[in-house]
Amino acid sequence: MCRWLAYSGSPVLLSDLLFAPENSLVVQSLHSRLGVEAVNGDGFGVGWYGAQEEPGIYHSTEPAWSDRNLRELAGHASAGRVFAHIRATTGTPVQQTNCHPFRHGRWLWMHNGAIAGFSSVKRDLTLAVEPALFPLIEGSTDSELFFFLALTYGLEQDPPAAVARAVGLIEETGRKHGVPLPIQMTVATTNGETTWAFRYSSEGRSRSLFHNADVRTLRLQHPDNVTLQHVSDDARIVVSEPLGSLEGAWREVPESSCLVIEGGREQLHPFAPVPGAAPAGSAAAAL
Repeated sequence: MCRWLAYSGSPVLLSDLLFAPENSLVVQSLHSRLGVEAVNGDGFGVGWYGAQEEPGIYHSTEPAWSDRNLRELAGHASAGRVFAHIRATTGTPVQQTNCHPFRHGRWLWMHNGAIAGFSSVKRDLTLAVEPALFPLIEGSTDSELFFFLALTYGLEQDPPAAVARAVGLIEETGRKHGVPLPIQMTVATTNGETTWAFRYSSEGRSRSLFHNADVRTLRLQHPDNVTLQHVSDDARIVVSEPLGSLEGAWREVPESSCLVIEGGREQLHPFAPVPGAAPAGSAAAAL
């Protein structure tokens, strides 16, 4: 599987997120504590919002722990919203176009998990993608196809509804092909202003996901912690596993839920798939 983080708050150096923490994403690429695999060395990606309308992206097929260009970039680039992902492939090739986060316009998307029986359901799911979006798919992963299904279902207008309908289609399609537990997922997506994070699986035993506690509260609890003095009040991090061991700093995202982060505000909502027909405008709907 994979590990990822989604940060929003005052601008920080990428190195402060990716390298500095005790259990940083780069550390997790070699020694993941809560992942299915301890090693996540099949590529790396980081997306951030800066001077341009669209977010910047850096992808590499090298393991994060040995990527000199990543360390150089991270020491100089800063941003107030960052997505980062380390990959452990579930079978698709190790290539740049298969590295997360994926981008469409201002939107970023990353996924930890898998669509089970992907080789069996791939054709049916691909036919459900809106024809105008289909040529934009660059890689071969289930995660990118999942992204384009969510876009087809209206991700840019209503992310929770779009993801719920996409997951509903994935589960319906999987079960039609004899796959009893079609999806395992933690997903993060953003338009550069709001972040949506989802935790769900068909078996009800989803991969780990955490978010940080309120920074102001943590400062009161740990007045001698230097790091907390330099973090903005609205800083929010959603992670596959905690970046450190500071007491009270991390809260688990509940099973079958959607966490919405906008500014320093966060809301937690239940999440469930929405079964339904193929989306209007897709190739499948015309068959």
